[in-house]
Amino acid sequence: MSKTALVTGASRGIGLETVRRFILQHDEITTVVMFARESEDFDAAVAELEAQLPIGRKVVPVRVDVGDREALKKAVKSAHDEVGSIDILVNNAGYTNPVPLQQVKMADFEKTMSVNLYAPFTIVKTLLNRGNRFELIVNIASTAGINGRSGWLTYSASKAAVINMSQVMREELAIYGTRVVCLSPGRTATALRRTLAPEEDPSTIMQPEHVAQVIYTLSSPVGRFIDSENIVVRQ
Repeated sequence: MSKTALVTGASRGIGLETVRRFILQHDEITTVVMFARESEDFDAAVAELEAQLPIGRKVVPVRVDVGDREALKKAVKSAHDEVGSIDILVNNAGYTNPVPLQQVKMADFEKTMSVNLYAPFTIVKTLLNRGNRFELIVNIASTAGINGRSGWLTYSASKAAVINMSQVMREELAIYGTRVVCLSPGRTATALRRTLAPEEDPSTIMQPEHVAQVIYTLSSPVGRFIDSENIVVRQ
């Protein structure tokens, strides 16, 4: 049976590596919807993938800022109309502006929550209200959501909320046979990590493809045997 996946933050990092594994290697996924903001990175990623696509498979790029709730709802509805049911959802898009507590601007706090927390909720709710029944939802949190980090207040708070939200989704959606997994990566060499730790050597930490491989495993037949509310991935 062919399946359709939707991945947010799909222009680079964990999101792009996940899309690559889904569409090029997965035995059952034949369509991947890619959500990302408009950028040269996104255009290049889509072009690269389309040049490698096996026969009968496709990627559907959707240029949207997931932090814009109304635009996001419109994009979700449009994608659902085009491809039908979303079987696998990976909520990966993330944002933060790390500053000391007294320097936090409410606009940045609100944007962090909009991208990291409200967007995953909005996507799931919008699709559920359209009768979509997920097989698997993977919400990407962070180890910073387990233990707060100095200077990362808004990011840590948003990821802690994602962990808790995932627990509730897991309980409520179990009646539909939906598996909800929260994944909390540790230090990973992404663009977001460069914002959080600009002095760090990215070659010394976990790479996006390592996290993407875990997501791929969760989506494979063996994934249903992995039963955990919050999976920590780190070196």
